[in-house]
Amino acid sequence: MSECVFCKIRDGQIPSIKVYEDAKTLVIMDINPLNPGHCLVLTKAHAPTLYDAEASDLQGAIATAQRVARAVRETLAPDGLNMLQANGPAAFQSVPHFHLHLIPRWANDGKGFDWKLVAGDRAQIAATGDTIRAAMSSKGVQA
Repeated sequence: MSECVFCKIRDGQIPSIKVYEDAKTLVIMDINPLNPGHCLVLTKAHAPTLYDAEASDLQGAIATAQRVARAVRETLAPDGLNMLQANGPAAFQSVPHFHLHLIPRWANDGKGFDWKLVAGDRAQIAATGDTIRAAMSSKGVQA
């Protein structure tokens, strides 16, 4: 993708701070970090979202994420780690290329999530689960 910033980083057209690279993935430091150590695991193959990515690329991304997360834990000793992934503008995806955010977290770091836990309607939750389950067992949703 000639206009994709992550493809340009992958191809060496835009500088980045590379942390790790293998056949399927590239890990770079986020230039707008939420916390020190915030990095991005990119699939080398361009896919705008989770919906579009090949399963083998996703497997590579999660294996790389685990490896990098362990290195972050060893070197930075955070109290926790968020792994975030967004799909589409409504989910705040800013670059349309599949990637995982690895964000080290410390107690009282002042960061958080914006939603409050509110119990849902159990019947509606069950009905939605039934709908998703049915779609997965039909021929309409690809594995």
